[in-house]
Parts: sequence; structure tokens; C-alpha cells
Amino acid sequence: MNGISTLLIVVGLFLVGGIYSFVKQKMPKGLIVLLSIGAAMCLAAGVLRLEVWN
Repeated sequence: MNGISTLLIVVGLFLVGGIYSFVKQKMPKGLIVLLSIGAAMCLAAGVLRLEVWN
């Protein structure tokens, strides 16, 4: 694991926590969808950048 992949995974998990918080606060659905897209992209990029796949 290099630094960038670790950072992307940590940011993605942070955004997942934000999604959970926003759902509990009954925030607008559009904001939750936008946050979930960002979280999914961060997690996917972090996992795909892992050096396991080489």
C-alpha cells in the first residue's frame, strides 16, 4: 500500500461516515447521493491503486 491509495481509502471511509450522519439528520437526498458518489469513487480509486493487482 502506498500513501495515495491509503489516503483515498481513508477519505472514502470518512465520506461514508458523512453519508450515515446525513441520513440520520434527514438531509436532502440529492446531497446524500452526491456524497455517496464521491465516497464510491474514492474507495474504488484507492482499491484500484493498491499494488496487489500488479
